Amino acid sequence: MTTIPKLAAMLITALTLATVTGPALAHDDATLDTMKTPNGGQLRMANAYHFELVVVKNSKEVKEHPVVVFVTDHAGTKIATTGASGTATLLAGKLKASVTLVPDGDNRLKGVAKYASAPDMKAVVSVTLAGKPAEQARFTPMAGAASEHMHH
Repeated sequence: MTTIPKLAAMLITALTLATVTGPALAHDDATLDTMKTPNGGQLRMANAYHFELVVVKNSKEVKEHPVVVFVTDHAGTKIATTGASGTATLLAGKLKASVTLVPDGDNRLKGVAKYASAPDMKAVVSVTLAGKPAEQARFTPMAGAASEHMHH
């Protein structure tokens, strides 16, 4: 008869732990989109890393703009980009821009591409840190721009 209370106690403990740790482990795109980013970009997970893509959000004309990717771990600790390389491909409508990303201080990779701030923009970022395999993430960098603008 004591097995039922023990089983109930174990289930309650397991559910409590799952509830407490669940949100901390959530790294889906919807959750990442609710997080405030240090540089105003969009955050995505790439295995052991977070990539924050920062693009110009207010340019209606296609011209050269910076493309910046910040690399951190899941706790937000900066990951050095010395010796790293990367690429970003931006797609908006019929336009496609590819850019080579090079280290640009601390945990940053930077390049320049010709693009406009189109609402349907999508981006694929690939980063290879020194001595590590390439990691990739997909972005919709303008998705949050409209809702951010509505809050002002």
